[in-house]
Amino acid sequence: MSKILVTGGLGFIGSHTVVELQNEGYDVVIIDNLSNSSRDVLQGIIGITGKEPVFEELDLRDKQGVQNFFKTHSDINGVIHFAASKAVGESVGNPLLYYENNINTLIYVLQELDKLKDANFIFSSSCTVYGQADELPITENAPVKPAESPYGNTKQIGEEIIKDSCKVIPNLNAIALRYFNPIGAHESALIGELPIGVPLNLVPFITQTAAGLREQLSVFGDDYPTSDGTCVRDYIHVVDLAKAHVIALKRLLEAKNKSNFEVFNLGTGTGSSVLEAIKSFEYVSGEKLNYKIAPRREGDVVAAYADTEKANQELGWTSELTLDDAMRSAWKWEQKIRNK
Repeated sequence: MSKILVTGGLGFIGSHTVVELQNEGYDVVIIDNLSNSSRDVLQGIIGITGKEPVFEELDLRDKQGVQNFFKTHSDINGVIHFAASKAVGESVGNPLLYYENNINTLIYVLQELDKLKDANFIFSSSCTVYGQADELPITENAPVKPAESPYGNTKQIGEEIIKDSCKVIPNLNAIALRYFNPIGAHESALIGELPIGVPLNLVPFITQTAAGLREQLSVFGDDYPTSDGTCVRDYIHVVDLAKAHVIALKRLLEAKNKSNFEVFNLGTGTGSSVLEAIKSFEYVSGEKLNYKIAPRREGDVVAAYADTEKANQELGWTSELTLDDAMRSAWKWEQKIRNK
């Protein structure tokens, strides 16, 4: 079976994708520098799949280390590239870290793929490339707006680097997957989202507040032009997202791609407000959440949800799990890690 490299494979989305790859019979090699993940995640992956992936602790900013890795693993058939820093606020405060970590590392990996006979590359991109879209739902043809943060800019630049590389590297085929808002955890509660420090995403903040780790949840703004005044997002279950990566990879391995650089949105196609997300959590958990309305945050778009028709038709993929499913699994995961 094909040998697949997953960079950032012990992270939230990476670990769930490793599980789905191994469930499909792929041989997986993980690179992770453990800066925002834990070696313990390996045990969760083994617990779910019954198989241990190869793991190499490596910081992809180490160019020589990347070169040495590909010399050792010259039989890689495909790469799914998650490794990147991902906090919008942190990127504003430390842009050079983000450009080094998200751009240099991408370049070093692509330089090694240039040496392979066949190079199949899946890029972890983001709906942040659209900014506040002119029309909803957002299609892949929506204009890419000037980035609101260095993080968002690294995703835009990353896509441009890959697109330009595909023009000159004849053996390189790539797909950029633009995710909306990944949430939830594996139903086994053996892997899930494990933010280090204060959570930057809504759902871990919800579950940590319910678990008593956080005193109160802040809802930033209730005066937006939406049904209840709070921001609207497309919350996609991480397991659905992981399965989409495997399908996209298979598309490249089987040479079914229509061009050597393709882009797909990954979402549910449904927008849910922050208050609707809170209500969903309260419904599935039976917990009353302590939250308050706070002033708007700079950089938050009003609403973003995906038009998923292209992924549905071209990839044959559709999201299957609901917002309630995701909240239920996230709460199960939170309870499990707090009861250790």
